[in-house]
Amino acid sequence: MTPTVSGALVGAILAVSILVFGFWGFLLIAVFMAVGAILGRIVSGKLDVRGLADALTGRRTS
Repeated sequence: MTPTVSGALVGAILAVSILVFGFWGFLLIAVFMAVGAILGRIVSGKLDVRGLADALTGRRTS
């Protein structure tokens, strides 16, 4: 699946969710999709959790 198709699918899901569930349902679905994407990146090894934690706390690496 290309990034364009993935983006279109995510946009369609969010558009349907705002029509069906309203703003707060849309916001909840968007948060869950973001959490799922982050967890997927961690599991696949494409996101370094320690580096992310260091960046969020303001620590610098050499």
